Amino acid sequence: MNDRTRDPERTRAEIIEVATREFADQGYAGSRVDEIAAKTRTTKRMIYYYFGGKEGLFLAVLEQAYRHIRSLEQQLDVDHLEPVEALRQLAGLTFDHHESHQDFVRLVAIENIHYAEHLQRSESREVLAAPALDVLTRIMERGRAAGLFRDDLDALDVHMIISAFCVFRGANRYTFRAIFDRDLLDPALRDHLRQMIGDLVVAHVTAGRS
Repeated sequence: MNDRTRDPERTRAEIIEVATREFADQGYAGSRVDEIAAKTRTTKRMIYYYFGGKEGLFLAVLEQAYRHIRSLEQQLDVDHLEPVEALRQLAGLTFDHHESHQDFVRLVAIENIHYAEHLQRSESREVLAAPALDVLTRIMERGRAAGLFRDDLDALDVHMIISAFCVFRGANRYTFRAIFDRDLLDPALRDHLRQMIGDLVVAHVTAGRS
């Protein structure tokens, strides 16, 4: 009995890891299941067995990518922090994740090109969304209760602002550099941009508060 038969979860994880890079590099349309199989210790037939085909594999890749950042958000201990600092911590975590997981940024962009047709079929959409909003909702509620935050914003508003900044930095890196000659992932700019997203979010949610 070989390793693949003994440890199907390891085989599945390996396929997803290789497929993540392949889809991020080649896009959905440009990726080939046989090429992914060739870069793993498995076969095209085994990929179809585990995932049902290319569409199922791409969905599994997307779900895994979202689960990873959601697990990081759940691990973030913000309840002992003041609401403003908690918000900065969450913004910083998203900034760090998107910077170090450019595959995630590219996968999200690719799925949007396809009108989220794969995620629409996911049975895990609620699970993929809830952790991010749970953490932010707790922070926002404490901030409003303390009279620090505006009461006309919800967690999804703030999540959108943070995501927009962090995704833009990766998804538009090359066009931004070509036009403005500034690399948004230049290490020399990192501290400045990380501080910027924290400042922007805090300024927005506290606008009008003394």
